[in-house]
Formats: sequence, C-alpha cells, structure tokens
Amino acid sequence: MPPLIVAFAALAALDVAAVAAGLPPLEWVAKPLLAPVLAVHLWRMTGTRHVPVLAGLGFAAAGDVALMLPGRVAFAVGIAFFLGAQLCWTAAFLRAGALRYLRPRRRLCAVHLGVWAAAVAALAPALGPVLGTAVAVYASALVTMALTARVLGRRAAGGGLVFLGSDLLVGLGAAGADFPGRAVLVMVTYTVALALIATAFTTAEARQADGCSEMLPMTAGTAEP
Repeated sequence: MPPLIVAFAALAALDVAAVAAGLPPLEWVAKPLLAPVLAVHLWRMTGTRHVPVLAGLGFAAAGDVALMLPGRVAFAVGIAFFLGAQLCWTAAFLRAGALRYLRPRRRLCAVHLGVWAAAVAALAPALGPVLGTAVAVYASALVTMALTARVLGRRAAGGGLVFLGSDLLVGLGAAGADFPGRAVLVMVTYTVALALIATAFTTAEARQADGCSEMLPMTAGTAEP
C-alpha cells in the first residue's frame, strides 16, 4: 500500500476516534489533512493529468475546516466549498466520457433525480428558505457527481454513493434530526468516499498501464456497467 494512503488511513482513524471521544483539538489536527494527503498521493501518481480532481480535493479541505466551525454561516460556507468540490469532480468525470456513458442509461439518471428530490423534500423545510435553497443546489451537484462517477467503474461509483450517504447524514444533523453515532458515521463514510474517488483515477490509470482490456473511459469510451 502506498505510504500516503497509509498516512490517510491513519489520519482518518484518528479523526473518527476524535469525533467519537469528543476531542475537537484532536479533530483539528487530523481532519484538515485528509484531502491534502490524498491530493499529494494523486499528484505523485499521475502528475497534473487530473487537475480538476486535485482542485476538488482542495475545495474539500477548505470545506472540512469550515464545517468544524460553529454556526449556520460556517455551515453555509462549508456547503459552498463542497459545492466547488462536487463541480470539480463532475468536470473530471465528464472529461472521462460520462455523458456518452449515461446517454443510454435514462433509468439510472431518473433514479438519481428521485434521490435528489426526496432528500430536498425531506430536509429543506426544516432548514428554512435560505439554507434549504443552498442545500437543494448543493444536493443537485452532489447527485450529479455521484451519477457521472459511474463512468470510471465500481470504485468511483461506490465513492459517489457513499458520499451521498455521508452528506445525507450531515443534512439530517443540520435539520435537527440527530441520533447517537451520527457524527461518527459521517466521518467514516466521508473518509471512505474521499479515498474511493481519489484512488479511482490512479486505479484506472494502473489498469490501462498494465494493458487490461478494460481501458480508461477517457481514452477508450468504455466503462463498467
């Protein structure tokens, strides 16, 4: 396992432990480093071939910091940063051929649209008009990212789906629907999703370099169903 992935796993475990134990200073040590470590790993493995992914990880790091601050203003700022992350990752998946991949899969698109509508309908009323609108816009970008991620296969698709679950848990907390263990589940799912999305690109390039029949969609226009 690459050293930076080991470092990421250690930071993720430390952050989850900090959340579980209620130790904010320890969380401040670990959480801001999660996305940057993955960005350095991706850069070392692929150089500048995936600038949108690197930019998305930068937005995610800024969002992580904002969401650790108290108050609705900080929450809104965090949403804005993660909106930037979702747009960057979506751009990367579109460049990999997501539109061509999704064009014949209308049922899959309809399911994701239904997920977006259900989540917004459930959360927006409790958040109020301003924050509810912001969440609706962010959720549309998040669902689009999860949908386009399928172009790179199971790893990226899994990352998109887990990200959906993680942010749904965040939304439940913001809407006042908290429950024991929610914060820990948020961090577990978030770190898993982040790692899957970032490493989907290195894994796809490694398969191509090994000469596998399943080529990168960005070069061959094919992907896993």
